Amino acid sequence: MANWPSVSAVVPTRDRPELLARTVRSVLGQRYPGPLECIVVFDQQAPRVPDVEVPEGRSLRVIENGNTPGLAGARNAGAAASQGEFLAWCDDDDEWLPDKLRRQVEAMRDIPQAAVATCGICLCVGTRRYTQCPTRQVVPREELLRSRQPWIHSSTLLIRRDRFFGDIGPVDEAVPGSYGEDYDWIIRASKASPIVAVPEPLTRVYWQTSYYADRWDVMIAAIQYHLGKHPELAADARNAARMYGRLAFAYGASGMSRQARQWARRSIRLNWRQPRGYLAMLVCTHLLSPRRVISLAHAMGKGV
Repeated sequence: MANWPSVSAVVPTRDRPELLARTVRSVLGQRYPGPLECIVVFDQQAPRVPDVEVPEGRSLRVIENGNTPGLAGARNAGAAASQGEFLAWCDDDDEWLPDKLRRQVEAMRDIPQAAVATCGICLCVGTRRYTQCPTRQVVPREELLRSRQPWIHSSTLLIRRDRFFGDIGPVDEAVPGSYGEDYDWIIRASKASPIVAVPEPLTRVYWQTSYYADRWDVMIAAIQYHLGKHPELAADARNAARMYGRLAFAYGASGMSRQARQWARRSIRLNWRQPRGYLAMLVCTHLLSPRRVISLAHAMGKGV
């Protein structure tokens, strides 16, 4: 394979200099034969070049997010500044394993009509490690609409740049607080293109303090936005129960008990095995605190 396409890695960041340096090293350290640039997009702060060594054949640029503040705007700003044939995202607290890009480009060569590739992840929660990998070479759209696949994470995505600015379109900057902006984008992408999956854990995803911690109003607005924009997300009872349960939990955590119970009941009616509705009820009655629930879920490698 003589001709390896150029790749632009976009890393949005805000107030995480130590973690950012680790992320950038993992990008620049790829065992990828083609050209590779790393664009760090500083969101709501002045750009500063990370203290990392730039290997020969690689480049590092820093820019400021001039778009809508938040992840969506930062991703789009990096894409607009990019020069590669492919875009790749990596969040500023995650890492790529050395063969990530090479394995994804190889997989996409087997399915030339594909615009997007993902891969498995190693989820890191404190000292615990959970491996989550796709089981198919191509991710069916129905699977995405049935459940939020954890390994289709923003830090795993490799995207054809012309399709990003073409039939798929950039990241939606109207998503409230940019919460779940990657899920919105991948749902749109799955309409336009097969999503290729490399069944290996090639990205380390670290769960730690989130910008969205305790921002329940943002979560509520964003989940409702996604449901309104993509009615197909509620077409499958199991996925609708999951999303309604998340709404219920966010309402309960914000102290809006009436709304929490309403959405919890809807979730449970659709799928009595979905735990989020029950957890929302417990939060409403103050038998469990939201932080305790999230802590316990993360300890099992799951989210709320």
